Formats: sequence, structure tokens, C-alpha cells
Amino acid sequence: MSPRAAWQLEALGFERVYDFVGGKLAWLEQGLPTVGRGPHFAVAGEIARPDVPTCHLGDTAEQIERTIAASEGSFCLVVNDESIVLGRVRRRDLPEDRSRPVESFMQWGPATVRPRETLKPLAERMHGAGVATIIVTESDGRLVGVVHRDEAERLLEERSPDPSED
Repeated sequence: MSPRAAWQLEALGFERVYDFVGGKLAWLEQGLPTVGRGPHFAVAGEIARPDVPTCHLGDTAEQIERTIAASEGSFCLVVNDESIVLGRVRRRDLPEDRSRPVESFMQWGPATVRPRETLKPLAERMHGAGVATIIVTESDGRLVGVVHRDEAERLLEERSPDPSED
């Protein structure tokens, strides 16, 4: 809500009023709930899954192999202590020498999108490129999660208007 609206609510006697500076788009990017059935364009942040396997610089191929095996996926993201995405390791890229450190074989600077990325064109680009997942980060590179194309397409299908209702 706007600062003016927050002040108005406070003037009406509400004691716990907050000015959410980020606005509606920032709210949606964080996957926070909304009310109503008005126009809404789904964004990547709404469905980004935060439960992504991660590893750190210095981890060995053996450690990363265990991390990937314990997850449902086929990769892990290399992050620093602040959850900034530095790279990605796919299972198929693990070296035979399992003692090698991740920085010697990881993909540095993988492609990412922002949480506010509109989902429909994103899913279309992913489909056209044959990409199953895309990493979602804040503008500073902090990990938000991963969008799975099949989940994006399913959500878009659920939200598409029924042509028989026209």
C-alpha cells in the first residue's frame, strides 16, 4: 500500500500498519498470498521452488555427487555464504576424479532470471530452448529458487481463460 494509505489507516485507529515499499509486484515475487480474481500475470517468483540442492566452493565432486543424489534433481547450485549463485554443476559434468574441487569443473555464471519475470513468455522461451529449469535470483544474485518448466506450463494452463465462457 502507499505511504498515504498507511497513514490513513493509522488515523482510523489501526495500530499495526506497515508500508510495504516493494509494491504488488515485489509482493508477488516473494510468493506471498493475494486476494481477488482480477487481472494477474503470473511471475517466476510465484512458483520458484526454494528447495534447491546447493554446494559451496571447495566442495569436492564426491560431496556434490552425494548432494545431488539426495535430491530429486540432476544438479546443484554453487552458492556462497550469502546464497549468491556462483555456478551450477550437473550430474553429468561430475569428473571421474571425485576429489576435484567444484571450482575446477562447475559452470560459472549460469543463466538466471528475476522473480518479476512474466511466466508465460519465460515458459515459452524455456520450451523453445528445450530447457527444463531456470534459476531465479534477486538482482544481487541471491538465490530465490528454480522454476520448473512443466510446473510453469501447468499453472498457466490452470489460469488460462476457458474459451467456452466467452
